[in-house]
Amino acid sequence: MRILVTGFEPFGGEQVNASGEAVTLLAAHYRHPAVELCMQILPVSFRRGPDELRSAISRHLPDAVVAVGEAGGRAEVTPELFAVNDQVARIADNDGAMPVGPIDDGPGSMKSRLPVDELVEAVRRAGVPCVPSQDAGRYVCNAVFRTALTCWSGPAGFVHVPAVRRFGVAGVGGETDPDGPSVVHGLSVVDLSTALAVIVDELADFLSRTA
Repeated sequence: MRILVTGFEPFGGEQVNASGEAVTLLAAHYRHPAVELCMQILPVSFRRGPDELRSAISRHLPDAVVAVGEAGGRAEVTPELFAVNDQVARIADNDGAMPVGPIDDGPGSMKSRLPVDELVEAVRRAGVPCVPSQDAGRYVCNAVFRTALTCWSGPAGFVHVPAVRRFGVAGVGGETDPDGPSVVHGLSVVDLSTALAVIVDELADFLSRTA
């Protein structure tokens, strides 16, 4: 089976994006006899991010899609439950755009097509803090999540990871949790990659059971 996992490039003046680093590390080391892992780093752009996700899905023809982004206000890995039909750019994206308003003409909220509860439990068993989230924000992460659910009909969803930095702290992150306090976490990029590997493993098992 083929599983597409995407992360994001840096944005907001940052030099790194934890999602892109974790997904790149995952692609370098992940091995599963039944899984072909496909990886794509998306631009932090309300227009180009969704466009490049559509292109990646058309190119790879995956059996499932897991999009990954970073959230500076969170201390745990958080698989998202819902993508909303709204976008609010508190800061400009990497193209300088700051859109506000609906994403499409569909329903106000769409549910993840990944087995979120199972993913959360599997990541916890691996020793990485993980909780489900009901709010993917209104920034590019949510726009890409929404696109994953609307551009095709297969299993698709989104996972936020903490904005891990090897040095210092992230200067961005309020786009997902604008009213949340700063958080302290003890996670590394390796921990995030481990969580994503567990998620891909669990998703492979889910696909095998539901085929």
